[in-house]
Amino acid sequence: MQRHTIGLLIAFALAAPLAAAAQPAGKVSKIRFLMSGLATGWARQFEAFTQGLRELGDTEGQTIHLDYRFADEQWDRLPPLAAELVQLKPDVIVTNTTSGVLAARQATTTIPIVMAAGGDLVELGLVASLARLGTTSRGRACAGLS
Repeated sequence: MQRHTIGLLIAFALAAPLAAAAQPAGKVSKIRFLMSGLATGWARQFEAFTQGLRELGDTEGQTIHLDYRFADEQWDRLPPLAAELVQLKPDVIVTNTTSGVLAARQATTTIPIVMAAGGDLVELGLVASLARLGTTSRGRACAGLS
């Protein structure tokens, strides 16, 4: 399995508990994905993620709702897609690139962002340190994996 695929699956595993913890019992958790690439390139990873959710007892549409936006490798599409996802009031946004994190951060400072791959989060000012991924001087940030 490729390194970025492993990182993405770990990010997905982190996203589900974040969303679940934010919801009262009986409420459907909403995980929104902001992906830079083509939808066809992520089919296997998303199927593995939903299979893992099923094994944990989550059912799409009943206990969890997943929604995806793909920029189709057109980076200028990320900001409007991020804004669209924020309007859906997700519990967490998962993205796979630094550009995706930056677009999501531009759209919200209150919704947790989980990043599966990307650049130096500390240097970009997205996290205070790698030891404290969830905090930054600019407000709520993201959990980052590389």
